[in-house]
Amino acid sequence: MLLGNRLSVVAATALVAGCATTSRLPYPVTRQSDQMDDYHGIKVADPYRWLEDDNSPETKAWVEAQNKVTFGHLERIPERAVIKHRLTKLWNYERYGVPFKQGGRYFISKNDGLQNQSVLYTMTSLEAAPTVLLDPNQLSTDGTVALSGYSITDDGQLMAYGLATAGSDWQEWKVRDVRSGQDLADHVRWVKFSSASWTKDGGGFFYSRYDEPAAAAKLTRANYFHKLYYHRLGSPQSEDKLVYHRPDHKDWNFYGGVTDDGRYLVITATQGTDPRNRVLYQDLQQPDSPVVELLMDFDADYSFIDNDGPVFWFKTDLNAPRHRVIAIDITKPERANWKEIIPEAAETLTRVSTVNQQFLCSYLKDARSQVKVIALDGSFVREIALPGIGSAGGFGGKRSDTETFYSFTSYTSPGTIFRHDLKTGTSTVFRQASVDFDPEDYETRQVFYTSKDGTRVPMFISHKKGLKLDGTNPTLLYGYGGFNISLTPGFSVANLAWMELGGVYAVPNLRGGGEYGKPWHEAGTKLNKQNVFDDFIAAAEWLIANRYTSPKKLAISGGSNGGLLVGACLTQRPDLFGAALPAVGVLDMLRFHKFTIGWAWTSDYGSAENPEEFQALYAYSPLHNLKSGTKYPATLITTADHDDRVVPAHSFKFAAALQAAQAGNAPALIRIETKAGHGAGKPTAKLIEEAADKLAFLVHHLQVRVPETYR
Repeated sequence: MLLGNRLSVVAATALVAGCATTSRLPYPVTRQSDQMDDYHGIKVADPYRWLEDDNSPETKAWVEAQNKVTFGHLERIPERAVIKHRLTKLWNYERYGVPFKQGGRYFISKNDGLQNQSVLYTMTSLEAAPTVLLDPNQLSTDGTVALSGYSITDDGQLMAYGLATAGSDWQEWKVRDVRSGQDLADHVRWVKFSSASWTKDGGGFFYSRYDEPAAAAKLTRANYFHKLYYHRLGSPQSEDKLVYHRPDHKDWNFYGGVTDDGRYLVITATQGTDPRNRVLYQDLQQPDSPVVELLMDFDADYSFIDNDGPVFWFKTDLNAPRHRVIAIDITKPERANWKEIIPEAAETLTRVSTVNQQFLCSYLKDARSQVKVIALDGSFVREIALPGIGSAGGFGGKRSDTETFYSFTSYTSPGTIFRHDLKTGTSTVFRQASVDFDPEDYETRQVFYTSKDGTRVPMFISHKKGLKLDGTNPTLLYGYGGFNISLTPGFSVANLAWMELGGVYAVPNLRGGGEYGKPWHEAGTKLNKQNVFDDFIAAAEWLIANRYTSPKKLAISGGSNGGLLVGACLTQRPDLFGAALPAVGVLDMLRFHKFTIGWAWTSDYGSAENPEEFQALYAYSPLHNLKSGTKYPATLITTADHDDRVVPAHSFKFAAALQAAQAGNAPALIRIETKAGHGAGKPTAKLIEEAADKLAFLVHHLQVRVPETYR
């Protein structure tokens, strides 16, 4: 199928209060070129290739014109103002990060409610008054500078911290004196996909970066040749020591971490987003010691946990699809000497930490959190009781600590921070969020449905209690399905507002995720990617068959890889949905690998440069499967001008093609946020505006009645 035969202008819906009647509203005319590419003998048109140049005056004018149409449409929705007002009220609650202890001090982040960015605090004890260590809100007038990461020295005296501007993945790192709150002169730039790890003496830290890009291409150029450096405190970045790189492997990324005892630098080498990795190490007690290759077969995932002298503990899926824990003595690293400490369980092991001379193991049991305490010899100690069906995160600390902290959240309860005493085995509430709603008015249940090929798939369904199954409920189906990422229950103000409006919120755990380990992930990758879309479509059909909703009341949503999911299902089953919200999506599956870090996703997607994989990609690529003359559901595409993860060209080209193909009266709009990126670090004000736009769009086009009590 070629993309050359497109309509240049198509009618969109105009708004009449209370209904979705139509009149003609022309979109901006999008120029089409005669660009044609040859993929293994198949000619594929790409008439909107020029939109890939985000710096061109023509693209900028197109963005401005599209936003004018989109925001004009959204602002005329009568319910938008009251929805934004309610969102603002709900969002205005204190929320906390999980605290941790370092050098006799505690560190915790907090947002008062409507602050654009959370503030980092420190305190000398849990009872002491917290003092501000870093307030990102003071770094910009609009909240678009975000704290992207931080690392504290072993003695708690210094903090290296990263800043990201306007949502970009690029970071700059600085150093702050914890006691005085003053910055030192250190400044490290062009950091990406990296944290900072201090040496035991606090004399410097390890970090990873790319070479400085040309200014015009910094948001689009492919990122290759990651390098691991050591920055010595007080020296300029130009003097930083290159610790490790591989010019013979441009697609290897490096992450360096110092062990808690300060003895070793452990280097994890990844290749794209493939769960498999390599591991190297360096003995920091020996000056200029070589980097030693430990695990270089690239045969499994090896996640370093901790070490006991020369014995390294790893979480791995080697011969254990749901992961286990093994011990490797680096003085005799041959595989015959490896020891299994914690065997594979029925549940999926997702994270392991060592606190109180014990392993704290986080598992997923049908996408719900389960946490077990296991002795260092592998014997079971106990399970940590959690409040219900939800997600628990945290459980950090040092092996000598006797306490740990964790958060617990669900679809109907905001995050609560607990302190867990590992001596007594008791958890107590440390901080609890208070949001303007009653959780007892809502419920979440987990169901299992059958996908197209007979696979059993779990799905969480949340809504107000007393829901009538009469097929009329507005329903939002959200999914992801990729990169070994698990979707677990979590609280969202926007989703709560949707449920307040009488909406149903449904989240299926699609193949491609990590909920059931390696086989579940691989069943949704490369030539198997269609399984993910089949799972999502089957979830929609189950909700309709069980009278939760109907096609005209059903919306689908997803971001990034989830944006691909929405785009693919939108093109494959336009009849099944009343609205679609693809966010920052990967929508051009033939060219995604040519921009920024897109090449890394070929481990999940495959590549159009491979003939067999091209056929699979071309078969579902959302951009290439839009058909002129088709009635597509109301669609609001969202992206941002500083998204250098999934470049906005994906959304630009898809929007242009969808507008040209649309034969129905439903709108095909694109909302392009400025001074924002893929999502991380987005200011609260922008989050509220975007949520208000999306909910108003759904309310209008699914014809949801806003109750008087909501107003």
